[in-house]
Amino acid sequence: MSSGKPIVHQIAWISLLPQIALLLFLILLTSVLFGSSSPAPDFVILFYLLYPILSRKFIAHNHRRGIKLFKTGAYAPAIQEFEKSYAFFMRHPWTDKYRFLILLSSSKISYAEMALVNIAFCYSQMGDGDNAKLYYEKTLEQFPKSGMAKAALQMIASARNSKCI
Repeated sequence: MSSGKPIVHQIAWISLLPQIALLLFLILLTSVLFGSSSPAPDFVILFYLLYPILSRKFIAHNHRRGIKLFKTGAYAPAIQEFEKSYAFFMRHPWTDKYRFLILLSSSKISYAEMALVNIAFCYSQMGDGDNAKLYYEKTLEQFPKSGMAKAALQMIASARNSKCI
């Protein structure tokens, strides 16, 4: 179901290779240990399908809650959830760095970057251009290659030059 809100999914396709290698390794390992006719390889596949759902539900729960709130237009509570998500991933940077294995997430951008961009976008939807700009700039300070932050700041500058804001 579409929320009508812009959601960007950038996929790092290369991150799928270690995930597939891990899956194949686990299938091979369980086949060797338990025999190829045992249900163990099937349980590995089931685990592989359920693990990302469960890991994101528990590890990235603030991010998921923020997205749900964002989709309903509840921007202020969404900002609070994204701030919690950002704080978590800054305290545990290895979780974000290795998200392709820990969360089985193939996202091209980190959860910390997503949190900052989402906070900025929420502020812009609330009409708070100054805080939106502040968070997009903070995103660029920490993630200089952030295309979303660069594009948003350019749009803000263009709008201000056009006297739209």
